[in-house]
Amino acid sequence: MAEDTRNSGESDSVEKVVHINRCAKVVKGGRRFSFSALVVCGDKNGRVGWGFGKANEVADAIKKATESSRKKMNVVHLNNNTIPHEVIGEHGGGHIMLKPASPGTGIIAGGGARAVLEAAGVKDVIGKSFGSSNHANVVKATLAALHALRPKDEILRARGKEIKERKAL
Repeated sequence: MAEDTRNSGESDSVEKVVHINRCAKVVKGGRRFSFSALVVCGDKNGRVGWGFGKANEVADAIKKATESSRKKMNVVHLNNNTIPHEVIGEHGGGHIMLKPASPGTGIIAGGGARAVLEAAGVKDVIGKSFGSSNHANVVKATLAALHALRPKDEILRARGKEIKERKAL
């Protein structure tokens, strides 16, 4: 995984290259290689997106994937440095379970899930991937899990309960 941080006019964003795939086409003169790149982009403040790009050169594939990921950025609900509640995300054969963790735990997740969580700005979470280990499906399942998160006040409002403010002792 490579990390690339750039200033994109309005805010700082982080791009993480999750996976680069090389494909070979056999032609009369030998092999022709093409590349595809899976990139996750986020602002480390609750916005994250993914992109996929294909080209004959690695750099061009990453550039296309980065542009695609910036267009697909969505907001996710976070609770300080962790997630508000446990959630399961699914996409295709990829399933992922995310649990909130106490401060100082860090991101306990692997591969594509770690890249998505870091780009979103989550600092403390426990994740476990089930089913498919396909990078694209794990990334999409992680994003599905993050988009399923709801803040505490929204859940209480749906149940018809009041939000009680806690006073310091």
